[in-house]
Amino acid sequence: MPKMKTHKGAKRRFKVTASGKVLQQQGVRGNKRNRPSRSQRKWGKDQPTSDANRSHLKKALPYGL
Repeated sequence: MPKMKTHKGAKRRFKVTASGKVLQQQGVRGNKRNRPSRSQRKWGKDQPTSDANRSHLKKALPYGL
């Protein structure tokens, strides 16, 4: 059976922890210089994803989950 391919966009956007939880980055990160510094601090943290997206992420990241 051939190897499964990882979705490159999902690889850049999601991170799988050692315990198996999936973290995602906060959206709207592009133009930081026009945003207040309070929301810039929030962008540094990763948010946990919902369980509803787990089946989609399992296809996109076959070796991560």
